[in-house]
Amino acid sequence: MMTTLPLAQWLSAQRPDDAPVAWLGDHTWTLGQMRHDVATLTRHLRTQPGERWALCFEDSYLFIVALLGALHAGKTPVIPGHSRLSLLDEQRELFNGVLSDRTLGWNGPMVVVASAKRSSGAIDLPTIDPESYVEIFTSGSTGTPRRVIKPIASLDREAALLAERFAERLAGCRIVASVVPQHLYGLTFRIFLPMSLGLPLHAAMTYYAEQLVALPATHRYGFISSPAFLKRLDHTLTPPPIALIVSAGGMLPWGDVVQTQAWANVTPDEIYGSTETGILAWRYRSDDDTPWLPFTGMRFKQENDAWRAFSPLIPDPAGLLLDDNLAFEDNGLFRLHGRRGRVVKIEEKRISLCEVEQRLLALDGIVEAAALPITRNGRQSIGVLVVVDDATRARLSAASGKQLELAWRKALIPWLEPVAIPRYWRVIDTIPVNSMNKRVYAQLQEFFHDPA
Repeated sequence: MMTTLPLAQWLSAQRPDDAPVAWLGDHTWTLGQMRHDVATLTRHLRTQPGERWALCFEDSYLFIVALLGALHAGKTPVIPGHSRLSLLDEQRELFNGVLSDRTLGWNGPMVVVASAKRSSGAIDLPTIDPESYVEIFTSGSTGTPRRVIKPIASLDREAALLAERFAERLAGCRIVASVVPQHLYGLTFRIFLPMSLGLPLHAAMTYYAEQLVALPATHRYGFISSPAFLKRLDHTLTPPPIALIVSAGGMLPWGDVVQTQAWANVTPDEIYGSTETGILAWRYRSDDDTPWLPFTGMRFKQENDAWRAFSPLIPDPAGLLLDDNLAFEDNGLFRLHGRRGRVVKIEEKRISLCEVEQRLLALDGIVEAAALPITRNGRQSIGVLVVVDDATRARLSAASGKQLELAWRKALIPWLEPVAIPRYWRVIDTIPVNSMNKRVYAQLQEFFHDPA
């Protein structure tokens, strides 16, 4: 099995100077070039006031240079989850300065990180504090930044756990990704995993299937994907040699699993976890209902109707209470049954929005559904966004749409409390999601702003 190196040893002499670490177009960066770039940035940052520096990068090679440079300089890397100037301005109290591969128009302390593309011999960098950490800010569904502290030791352990599962299949591969390192999934899979295993990584983000299929067929690849990317795949294109596809960050529909397997001859490996917990479980689906297998060292304890996770990746010995409903089997595997937090109270009745969505998906013609609370004139009701199949869409008109809504409401009566039956309906082409295939409910609310 391939052994992993912790972050403090990524630049160590154990690996040769000419080892490739990243590539972009025709250029391949070597470990010697990374040593030079990190040493240059470290020296500069040690002259700068301010302890907390935001990392805002499109280029993953320069992101790693900034991450290592900040840590070797004794600074705290802050990962804000985006590089939009307006939000950085709003959140400037979260950090003292910005590190980026472009100027961003930022009005404040800033270092634009670049590569000299030349090697250093032996370098003498300050030791990274073993207690060092990164701060990740995740907005969640409310838009309010939430601070999550990730010790470097915990990220190293996460990479080692992933290597247990995937290193053998990744041997000799290059890593490409459609997810940014500004989120924990991208940080661990796109940055920590390849760097800890010594695998070259693509410095650019893969936005489109055309970019993926344009990769040279002379190499094999591990593809770190979002569910949204796999859903948009153009199956008429010829895939490059792919040894592994990983999907995380949101639900991957079974139909997309089947189509991806047929296209790439690789079944996606799916990861369950969160920014707060890190990875928790894994599955490789042979059918739609394949359960999840916890990673080594994960433990779950039931508390009333909830579950608490204990993990070598969770610094708090008290563990973390999960937002998801888990249903365990006797063999330790489990299935997910919606989010625990998606319960609203309407007229003193507790309504599960997940259950409303499941009942909608059981109705003829509905292929996707999103339920959310809608407040009008001081009264709260349920609103739903539904996506229908082609046959139902072909029959839709203003009149038939109202008839269909009434038929759906009637079909829900045996299953739902009267106050849980949706009052407001919108039939749309697709339910919008963010880059991680997660629904942003503030955005979904906008479909109900017009009372009509």
